Amino acid sequence: MKRLHVHVAVDDLAASIKFYSTMFAAEPSVLKSDYAKWMLDDPRVNFAISARGAAPGLNHLGVQVENADELAEMDARLRKLDAEVVEEMGTACCYARSDKYWATDPTGIAWETYHTLDSIPVFGGQAAGECCVPEPVAGVCGGIPVKGKPAAGGCC
Repeated sequence: MKRLHVHVAVDDLAASIKFYSTMFAAEPSVLKSDYAKWMLDDPRVNFAISARGAAPGLNHLGVQVENADELAEMDARLRKLDAEVVEEMGTACCYARSDKYWATDPTGIAWETYHTLDSIPVFGGQAAGECCVPEPVAGVCGGIPVKGKPAAGGCC
């Protein structure tokens, strides 16, 4: 079963944690000094926030899958769009190691499809404000155009 993933960049992590914990009637399942994540079943969503220097607002959307077969199915769907798909296998990001594919919708919103392999003790080896996807360049995250101004030293 798939789970919708939403990641929002925030200015004030503590205030945002209080707001979303109240909204969801649940405390974060992952809590770090710069990141929080709620793995909710009602609604079934992986909702994450981070304070790492990115412009506040929607960071990206995604679909988290439960196994490699579902990830392969999502990759096949994305490839039918005749759009650029960026593949990352075994990548470290957001305190997890994952296999993932990135694509951009027609309005410029980055979409991540991924299968989490394991948790890790660091955000992904990047400094605050850096991107989780490979080779960040101004206005582009892993070859994918992103909306808004990239954070200093990175994107996403």
